[in-house]
Amino acid sequence: MAGAGLFIALEGGEGAGKSTQARLLAEALRAQGREVVLTREPGGTEGAEAIRALLLSTEGEGWGPRAEALLFAAARADHVDKLIRPALARGAVVICDRYLDSSRAYQGGGDGLSDADLRDLHRIGSEGLLPDLTLLLALPPEDAAQRLELRDRGAADRIGGRDAAYHARVAAAFEGFARTEPARFARIDATGAPGEVHARVLAALAGQAWRA
Repeated sequence: MAGAGLFIALEGGEGAGKSTQARLLAEALRAQGREVVLTREPGGTEGAEAIRALLLSTEGEGWGPRAEALLFAAARADHVDKLIRPALARGAVVICDRYLDSSRAYQGGGDGLSDADLRDLHRIGSEGLLPDLTLLLALPPEDAAQRLELRDRGAADRIGGRDAAYHARVAAAFEGFARTEPARFARIDATGAPGEVHARVLAALAGQAWRA
């Protein structure tokens, strides 16, 4: 485990419903009397939110893959140090909308940076902290496109607005992580209504022996 508390990350491509499912899971665990810290990446702290604005802005020419990876790692380091580790130390459940595996999928799978380099950045910046469980929300590309059209209405951020081939590489990377690290990942079918997906999330948590 990551500490005295419990660390759960939600991962997946654009439009998979991570933010919605993170919120629903937080509500369910709070109803059980748990302290829950709901957060996101990049973000979660003042410094990390400032970096988020730099990364996702559509103004200017943007960042190259290596600069982008460094910025994500810096935001994560501040987030882990100031929010996640303290919450875990006092026994809280931390639910994070995206974490390290997004860097591995986007800057690694999408942009071609090596997984070893991205893990080294994480080791240096965040002392290698990993979630106890990572919920991978898997959604077919056509379903994701429909959700994004409703959500963004043509105004995607810099990363979300990249082409379909890029996002296909990202999706393939996520699937690869789930296959090769089954002890940490639970793959969730993200199709259907939010309540249906939430039920699958709860079932995945119930299947974990350390959940009790």
